[in-house]
Amino acid sequence: MQKLTNKEEEIMHILWKLEKAFVKDVLTEIEDDKPHYNTLSTIIRNLEEKGYVSHNAYGNTHQYFPVVTKEDYRKGFMSNAIENYFNNSYKSMISFFAKEEKISADELREILDMIEKKK
Repeated sequence: MQKLTNKEEEIMHILWKLEKAFVKDVLTEIEDDKPHYNTLSTIIRNLEEKGYVSHNAYGNTHQYFPVVTKEDYRKGFMSNAIENYFNNSYKSMISFFAKEEKISADELREILDMIEKKK
């Protein structure tokens, strides 16, 4: 799975939310730093070339939809982050969040319960 730019990722989140959209629909959803219509159209076509998006043609107009699910993207993104930033160690990742106080002891206990229930 190819890495996405920040803007491409933002657009994918919009497409996952809308499920199907024309370029003008995506443009309406962008809150900050709105690109020009043609720029957005190019970004969406790039997403299509990367295999993240496909379209249905209605004359000269295209309605785009995601072909990569948010869950599949999340799995790839997290696997890549854990590999690149935590030396493939989930323990290191959890330790990082604990040290940064981004995860509580109660949340860690919940995670342990989930792991133990899977056994």
